[in-house]
Amino acid sequence: MNEQNEQNRKAFLDMIAVSEGTKGRGEDGYNVLVGGGFFYGYEDHPRRRIKINLALYSTAAGRYQILARFFDAYKKLLDLPDFSPASQDAIAMQMARERKALEDIDAGRIEAAIHKCRRTWASFPGAGYGQHENEMADLVAAYVEAGGVVA
Repeated sequence: MNEQNEQNRKAFLDMIAVSEGTKGRGEDGYNVLVGGGFFYGYEDHPRRRIKINLALYSTAAGRYQILARFFDAYKKLLDLPDFSPASQDAIAMQMARERKALEDIDAGRIEAAIHKCRRTWASFPGAGYGQHENEMADLVAAYVEAGGVVA
């Protein structure tokens, strides 16, 4: 992987954190619980079921707001030791890979990558989960601010 691809991937991860509202909070989002609280220690996913509204509970945690059940599957798939920042980054990249978005990220086709990942992160435009969705232009701006190059 070349240096620009690596920078685009890092910028994409930062953009996800901006979209999910975790960037710059706590330990740069890596220890943020859904709803804004924090957890301490990365040995395992915090597995806290938090009520977000009248009908919705979530176990989302970390910089990319990963659900506990997804962590369990990815921990096994990627042979991860814990829920550390490196493990969270690896999971987010695997999620993008599964959405067939890595080639777009590497090439700077950021809008295409966001579109492909919209069902993975509820804060992406067009996610359709009934939660707050960010505007495409705002996410592209966050990606560029983080050092990503748009094709």
